[in-house]
Amino acid sequence: MTAPSTEQVLKAALEASHAWWDDMGVDIPLVPTVAPSAAKQSRQTRKVPQAKSAPAPNQINTSEQLAKAAEQAKAAPTLEALKTIIEGFDAGILSDHARNVVFARGNPSANIMVIGEAPGRQEDEAAKPFIGPAGQLLDKMFAAIDLSEDDLYITNVCNWRPPGNRNPTEDELNMCAPFIKRHMELIAPKLVVIVGNVSLFALTGKTGIMKTRGNWQELDIGGEKTPAMPLYHPAFLLRRPELKKDAWRDLLAIKARLNDI
Repeated sequence: MTAPSTEQVLKAALEASHAWWDDMGVDIPLVPTVAPSAAKQSRQTRKVPQAKSAPAPNQINTSEQLAKAAEQAKAAPTLEALKTIIEGFDAGILSDHARNVVFARGNPSANIMVIGEAPGRQEDEAAKPFIGPAGQLLDKMFAAIDLSEDDLYITNVCNWRPPGNRNPTEDELNMCAPFIKRHMELIAPKLVVIVGNVSLFALTGKTGIMKTRGNWQELDIGGEKTPAMPLYHPAFLLRRPELKKDAWRDLLAIKARLNDI
């Protein structure tokens, strides 16, 4: 059998690296291979960066949309009013490409609020969060600690499915932030479960779900300090089943904390 070439080994390592970061919820753009002569010419002809062009029609104007989102979300007196506001909000590419606003499922009176990342294809079609294979695993995980949909209120930090199932950008998360903030205020949960790396960043500003999971965080919800447990996203666990033992320990920590509520 012919040994793989150096180029093949490097290519395989690069692909493995990108697969790892994709699992972590981090977008790492592939860097195209540049021939030495082209790279040399590029260095010789490098120009001063030009000013950014105006955003395309379906791109969000961050400052304007953030102000609108903050103003409208703050004015929502009820969950139904908040849902109506989100359904009528122009979120640029997000709302242009999504079929539906994915708001929530579960019990609004529950003590536990579960907050995921963004809808996938099945969630977008049904307008409900966590109903695909990852959602089914999430339900089984909570059932293992005797919690059903009646005991949970489930939503996402982003209410629209991003194009191509990509992660929401930081600008998009900032635009969605007033909505999830108001959502949490209206629910006023006793405990929050943060599902996945994207929601961890959106809610706490932290990154690295692998080092943060299992460690209690604290969220300010309507002036109240609320405990929050970061949890692996079930989609990640479907790809890395050997990490389910860590998720089980986190679920037991959540169950134990509930006894103090």
